[in-house]
Amino acid sequence: MRTLQTAALITSTTGAALMAGLFCAFAYAVMPGLSRADDRGFVRAMQHINRAIINGWFLTPFLLPLPLLVLATVLAVKGHSPGALPWIIAALVLYGVAFLVTGTQNVPLNDALDKVPLDTAPDLLRDARAAFEDRWVRWNTVRAVLHTGSLGALLWALYLHGTAAGELSS
Repeated sequence: MRTLQTAALITSTTGAALMAGLFCAFAYAVMPGLSRADDRGFVRAMQHINRAIINGWFLTPFLLPLPLLVLATVLAVKGHSPGALPWIIAALVLYGVAFLVTGTQNVPLNDALDKVPLDTAPDLLRDARAAFEDRWVRWNTVRAVLHTGSLGALLWALYLHGTAAGELSS
């Protein structure tokens, strides 16, 4: 069971790292770059990004950590690396909240922007962008911070898990 917990922690850590990196990259590079585009270019680019990102390369590291963190929590409760338990729970909570932020904030904004026809009047493109950009950036920053916090908790949990393995073999 310890090997299963190790695999769950490593896989969850990898997923958290990938998500933290993606959302941080949007926060410090993608969105500041797109902010310089005109309204039509901004809406077009975000529509293309939001359609392209729904693929296995995104969905696997985004979805897989949640059940694996639940598994790692259960295994820690059963006595496998109990010292790591608070950090695994912290990672699960942070990751879960970030997941909820994505589903309740960013995705609905993406869906609304996706419905905006690119051949619409310039003032409607401006209004669509105004309804989207600041809120999406704010919530993206929140989820970037949450995923980064989850990653930090997972890295510490892995350290404690490894330390516990050393104690078992002594």
